[in-house]
Amino acid sequence: MGKQPYYGLPNIREKGWDIICDFDGTIACIDVTDAVLGQFADPAWEKVEQEWLSGAITARQCMEMQIRMIDVTHQDMDSFLNTIPLTEGFAEFTRFCRAGKMDMLIVSDGMDYAIKHILEKNGLRSIPVIANRLRFEGASRYWLEFPYGNPGCPSGVCKCKVAQSGGDKILLIGDGHSDICLADMAAFVLAKKGQSLHRHCVNNQIPHAPYDDFFDILELLTSTSPLEEKVPLCKRNAMQL
Repeated sequence: MGKQPYYGLPNIREKGWDIICDFDGTIACIDVTDAVLGQFADPAWEKVEQEWLSGAITARQCMEMQIRMIDVTHQDMDSFLNTIPLTEGFAEFTRFCRAGKMDMLIVSDGMDYAIKHILEKNGLRSIPVIANRLRFEGASRYWLEFPYGNPGCPSGVCKCKVAQSGGDKILLIGDGHSDICLADMAAFVLAKKGQSLHRHCVNNQIPHAPYDDFFDILELLTSTSPLEEKVPLCKRNAMQL
């Protein structure tokens, strides 16, 4: 992407900052919805994905059709979700937010059930989540509700609409296409290095910093937001919550 400009990092302990964090590919190492589809859905889900990528259907229409293709018991779904890894340093980042009395909201265009299950498995159930609502139909079928949609927005969750109900200054943490609209209105973006959100920020000169994992984010934010109780940053000796 060539040489990037330097943007001064904000002090997010100042009053008025809201932290909005994506889940798939950001908190979770992978896109959880795609992983579930790959494991349990009719292979035709990939054709639907291509229709979305080509612009023939919206992201919301894509997910609505794909989730209907899943066929798996609740127990087997849960067992699979238990194997999904979190990005390194996320547990420590939640501790950093608690220590600094900073509110973090997970806003995702994924499945609320999957997100909450993975967080609970990792002892992080207290983090609020806004996402598409997964509903159960019988023993092994599923469908989606979109309580956070917005007319005119192609996504199931309109992240911009969610953000408008918060404070004046938004720190966005994300990686992909669903974060791009919100990046245009955020005060600062932490974008996963090399992914589509990062490229968008570079190409449009949006104030941002790239990261690989949440230890990188901690190093960036603690350099401008000192806490009374420091968070250990060494990956090999990370503190467990």
